[in-house]
Amino acid sequence: MLHIFKNGRLLAGTLPFALATAPFPASAEALGESEEGAAEERGEAITVTGVRQAYRGNFAVSEIPQSISEIDAKVLEQNGIQRLADALDLNASVVRQNTLGGLWDAFAIRGFTGDENMPSGYLVNGFNGGRGFGGQRDTAGIERVEVLKGPAAALIGRGEPGGTINLVTKQAELGRTFGTAAIQYGSWDRVRGEADVNLAVTGGLTVRLIGYAEDGDTFRDHVHQTRWGFLPSIGLALGPDTRLTYDLEKTRVSVPFDRGIVVLDGNFDTVPRSRFLGEPGDGDTVARAEGHQLRLDHQFSDRWSLLVGGSIRDTLLTGFSSDAETVASRQALYTDGRSLSRQRRSRRYDARHYAIRAELAGEFETGAFRHRVLIGADYDNFDYKQLFLRFRPPALSTNPSEQQGYVIDINNPVYGRFPLPIGPAMMDRTDRQRSIGAYVQDQIEITDRLQVRIGGRFDHLTLETDNRLTSQNSRRTRSRFSPQAGIVYELSDPVTLYAAYGQGFRANVGTDVSGNIFDPEQSESLEAGVKLSLLGGAITGTLSAFQLTKNNVLATDPDAPGFSLAIGKARSRGAELDLAGTLPGRVEVLVSYAYVDAESRSEMVDPNTSFALRPGDALVNIPKHNLNMQVARTFAFGEREAQIGAGVQYLGKRRGETGSDFMLPAHTLFRVFGKVDLIENVELFGSITNLFDKHWYANSYSPLWVTPGAPRTGTIGLRAKF
Repeated sequence: MLHIFKNGRLLAGTLPFALATAPFPASAEALGESEEGAAEERGEAITVTGVRQAYRGNFAVSEIPQSISEIDAKVLEQNGIQRLADALDLNASVVRQNTLGGLWDAFAIRGFTGDENMPSGYLVNGFNGGRGFGGQRDTAGIERVEVLKGPAAALIGRGEPGGTINLVTKQAELGRTFGTAAIQYGSWDRVRGEADVNLAVTGGLTVRLIGYAEDGDTFRDHVHQTRWGFLPSIGLALGPDTRLTYDLEKTRVSVPFDRGIVVLDGNFDTVPRSRFLGEPGDGDTVARAEGHQLRLDHQFSDRWSLLVGGSIRDTLLTGFSSDAETVASRQALYTDGRSLSRQRRSRRYDARHYAIRAELAGEFETGAFRHRVLIGADYDNFDYKQLFLRFRPPALSTNPSEQQGYVIDINNPVYGRFPLPIGPAMMDRTDRQRSIGAYVQDQIEITDRLQVRIGGRFDHLTLETDNRLTSQNSRRTRSRFSPQAGIVYELSDPVTLYAAYGQGFRANVGTDVSGNIFDPEQSESLEAGVKLSLLGGAITGTLSAFQLTKNNVLATDPDAPGFSLAIGKARSRGAELDLAGTLPGRVEVLVSYAYVDAESRSEMVDPNTSFALRPGDALVNIPKHNLNMQVARTFAFGEREAQIGAGVQYLGKRRGETGSDFMLPAHTLFRVFGKVDLIENVELFGSITNLFDKHWYANSYSPLWVTPGAPRTGTIGLRAKF
């Protein structure tokens, strides 16, 4: 977020998103020449107290040859959204994936996800923040969610070709004191409190304290959750041209591990959506995270700036779970329709991730051409230890007893019936990923309407695996250059055309049967589109088309069951439309639609399910059609201000298990929300999701691991501001 002060007084509120990426102090382009000129005539100093975002440079969104969507704090607040997964539902290009029983965030952008045995990676203020096992991200402390689609790997590196999520957190705003506090009550006795207080300690030092706590049941039987977080930020002005920012993340999530429901023979009413088929005696799985970020932003002149920073994040996930056995030869449910054979698992996933990065942004001219450049380098280190124990029921051919099969009756579950089994270690391994990267980007303004972007990134990657079960150590290094190119042409004031191309890669985790670390996935991205600015800029949006391909997807080794090879191929192509803005009459609109055709492009066996994949098979959990629309209107309610809004999401049918014919049905969900000022600076707010109480399913790994969506859910609360 970018704010402008003159002589310590706030000059403007939050600037539009296109300006919020500009360096500071603000140039005439960021402030507007008339505003800056008037300030200069009065001899007033102009200081920008915000933080420039990495990888972005001084560009309006319309100048970037890439589709970018934003979900800001206002939209999150309107909808009563507290989870990143729910926030990403508002953008149709992003769909949910396997979330490890609700313990991490997993999503696909434009049809591609990463390793489904790891949480999806995302950025926090330009630093990798999604790696590790800290639980599902809460939206407290988030200023906006940026969905950066398309070929961005030439700058960011090591990512999926579909795009990247960047979370911009709420920063300490220098020279201001303000705050909000809210308490709310929701369905299933869920209680939540949160606060955000920005305190100007001195003229150049500000502390922003953000925290939340939540406790309550869920619509799932025996699933009670507790979560809290402390997310402070400290901003320090080291002079008019330099700012130092420190952010802390301290969070904890405690919730039973929950694989969801079972679906027999395509019948989604096999059990009620509330039925818990795990074991309450397993207790909670606990996910903890502690992260630190330190960033220094310095402006050399109105043309050149430097951003230097570092981050370190420790996460730990521990707990037990009782999960349905997915192998048919071990599953009694397929013989009598009610006796569910279960595994029991123990996890201790411990990860540390730290990164250092620096970026120089600036502009210059060569003859008639204007150049805007980004030059950067980073070092990234990710270590994680996995200790995984598993008990499995024996094969049905051995005629096991119910205790040996760790069976539960899905129609009449009796918990605690058998002693809790403990299995042997299936994994005891430490993986290390270290990379050094450097990138450069130059966007050249050829004419007033035509701009060309060229750039690339070089990465040197070191992968190490220490397998304590086999006493085998593996190490591999890889280097790769990822190029990018783009073009932007302003056809008219409201219409800008663009096209982009990029390459990238992502490290595969683990080794083959010989102990050799897998080759990284390699990707190629093509994108073209139109950026729109309608009704004088009141409505902005992007219409785009894309095609993505990647190689070295993990597949089962046919000569070594239980091991994998990096030989698979996949492709995704489609089209998207994103529109947002405000119509006359204070009517806010948001429209997001995506058509995605994501499929396997090689014949392979999935390493997780052992099912065969054929060319043309759709990828799991990826619908072809996804639509989200929302409208909200602000109006006077007596002498008070009020707002009411509604939204709808349609998600098409999609494959629920890799390599099989199991499909999750399409669903359409409606939501309503509103707020009204009770007295000055105090408002009553509320929301209802799944208004018509539809049965829907968020994602699936197999017919025996299906995550049901929540029924009708209501929330009401009070929010005070000062």
